[in-house]
Amino acid sequence: MNAKLPRTRLILGMTAGLATVALATGVGAAQAQDHKPQPPAQQAVVQTSVLGVDAATRAAQAALDAAEKEGQRVTVAVVDRSGDVRVLLKGDGAGPQTEESAKRKAFTAVSFGQPTSALAKNAQGDGPTIRDIPGTLFLGGGVPVAANGGPIAGIGVGGAPSGDLDERFATAGLRAIGELR
Repeated sequence: MNAKLPRTRLILGMTAGLATVALATGVGAAQAQDHKPQPPAQQAVVQTSVLGVDAATRAAQAALDAAEKEGQRVTVAVVDRSGDVRVLLKGDGAGPQTEESAKRKAFTAVSFGQPTSALAKNAQGDGPTIRDIPGTLFLGGGVPVAANGGPIAGIGVGGAPSGDLDERFATAGLRAIGELR
């Protein structure tokens, strides 16, 4: 009987081993069948479009040139989507207030994706309005720069005697860089 004992242990051990492998394989297969594809997780990194410095410089220079042709002393600001200045050109003789005005108009235009003259209509009335948002300025003179269906930059002009003139000069800057994709 002692001679049979090692063989019995061997057979029992092999049977237990095969059962373990079969059980693990079956459980794994069952889990694979129950596993449904999960929706992709939100992207951890998002890429955004930025107006290149060459295009921003062309836009600013074209806006400044348009203003100078009409004898206006202005400052032109081009900002990115976050409102950071990409290019700032202060024309000869432009007043000290024109820099802040140009930056805030550009920021407002890119933030809302609309010319500041159109937004000015919504900044009126009693009580809180969009005019209360810090860093914005709802006077004509800011235009958004769009690419791929969304605003990526803003061009702001400050210093002409009216917002209509400032906006005309900013639009000249926009035309200088054409349609972006």
